[in-house]
Amino acid sequence: MSEQTAATNNGWMNRALNTIEVVGNKLPDPAVLFALLMVIVWGMSWLFSGMTFSEIDPRTGQQIQIVNLLSGNALTTFASNIVTTFVNFPPLGVVLVAMLGLGVAEYTGFINAGLRSILAVTPATFLTPVLIAVGVLSHVAVDAGYVLVIPLGAVIFYAAGRHPLAGIAAAFAGVSGGFSATFFVPSSLDPLLAGMTQVSARNTRSNSNY
Repeated sequence: MSEQTAATNNGWMNRALNTIEVVGNKLPDPAVLFALLMVIVWGMSWLFSGMTFSEIDPRTGQQIQIVNLLSGNALTTFASNIVTTFVNFPPLGVVLVAMLGLGVAEYTGFINAGLRSILAVTPATFLTPVLIAVGVLSHVAVDAGYVLVIPLGAVIFYAAGRHPLAGIAAAFAGVSGGFSATFFVPSSLDPLLAGMTQVSARNTRSNSNY
């Protein structure tokens, strides 16, 4: 066993990270987790259906009530409005246009090469803060942070003699903690958030009339 590999196995912190890695590998695929959560929400809506709250829904002027999402009408509405809900999503048009330019930059390798270059010239002392900063900057390229920076952080930490899971944690902190934010330019999620903000502002003005 090399000294580098042995370094990742010594110490209580590394042993704890190894345990977290083993447990995490046993979790289902994220898509399966989302599907399970959706089923759980449906089941809870059936269990608590009919429950009302004292708060008033400003759209209807009625008390807020839990709706059974497993009822025939609810399932029919859900299935029949999937396409309409997607097409009428306010930020959709702006996001599609922004994705065209970002897609060209990402798939030509420009953004990936830039992220790799930053991490390649980073001294070991500043490895963690620079990795977090790169994670924040990665939002210029939509999902490049999750796809590239997080696994790259594991590789770089392992090469530096540190536990790769610590690199994943540092990169994930930058990517998720700085979600939709960058230091210099607008992120790819700004059009998405702008569309939702505009709709919320219009709803706020209309609800103020109640």
